Amino acid sequence: MMTTKQTPIGSGFGASVTAEEVIKGIDLTNKTAIVTGGYSGLGLETVRVLRSAGAKVIVPTRDYNKAVIALANIDGVDIEVMDLMDPASINAFADKFLATGQALHILVNSAGIMASPLSRDSRGYESQFATNHLGHFQLVARLWPALRKANGARVVSVSSWGHHFSPVVFDDPNFDRRDYDRWAAYGQSKTANILFAVALDKRGQTDGVRAFSLHPGSIVGTGLEKHLSEEELRAAGVIDENGQPVLDPAKNLKTVEQGAATSVWCATSPQLNNMGGVYCENCDIAPLGHDNESDFYLDNESTLTDSGVMPYAVDSEAADRLWSLSEQLTGQKFAI
Repeated sequence: MMTTKQTPIGSGFGASVTAEEVIKGIDLTNKTAIVTGGYSGLGLETVRVLRSAGAKVIVPTRDYNKAVIALANIDGVDIEVMDLMDPASINAFADKFLATGQALHILVNSAGIMASPLSRDSRGYESQFATNHLGHFQLVARLWPALRKANGARVVSVSSWGHHFSPVVFDDPNFDRRDYDRWAAYGQSKTANILFAVALDKRGQTDGVRAFSLHPGSIVGTGLEKHLSEEELRAAGVIDENGQPVLDPAKNLKTVEQGAATSVWCATSPQLNNMGGVYCENCDIAPLGHDNESDFYLDNESTLTDSGVMPYAVDSEAADRLWSLSEQLTGQKFAI
């Protein structure tokens, strides 16, 4: 099996490209896509653009009425109930989809939470790890037969530059014994998104299933920042003194349309045919970053604009270890 190198391919796209521009010339007629978080922010724009290219799109949501309102202006989107913190609801959603006999060509795992206060699911698992990683792990596992049936599927995990904040702490992923830090928890969950793509691609490519992870950029107004104060957002340089978003794609400060571009590129671009298991940014494969623990913390403005993926997030041994841990915590194994 070939493993794609974590090296830019010179896609020709820049930081300011939009999802609509990325998908030009791509026909998704007779293709089926599922987009978690597809009723707000980046997920909503991803749904809109995939539909515009002809894909059938299904959006699972924990808030059905909110999703209906948000998606009212996009024709032909199917909305189903699912909560990533509720394993039974994930199984029910997946089983309903599998019962249709459809192949699943694109799965974009866009839903997520960020920097939330400590909370746990019914199993006692920390909410950011449970929502951002474990819920998506279980969803992909349950939908695996439909992904295999596509004879060429892509699974896209929306990660973040925030993976710099922490590797996966295998000895205590749920903060049972260490003090809770909301940014460390977020960083761990985003590193898990990247490692999951590494492990999934290795296992799936013989069945034509390729996996990618990505950083969309820093985008204000998606709802992801709801646990942050205006002072924190201003200190991070993402809003100005008037509370307005700072837009500078060269510094990864993007609009929603620009932020969704890398998700759509990973999900559809022929430039990535026969590739996978890599972390992307700005519609290209990202370079390998330097492993510097000082990068775990937002101590200065420059760190937010650093490009690249931390080596610990694409380490194959860590990816296999996370796979085993995820199977243990979810009780879910892939039929590979």
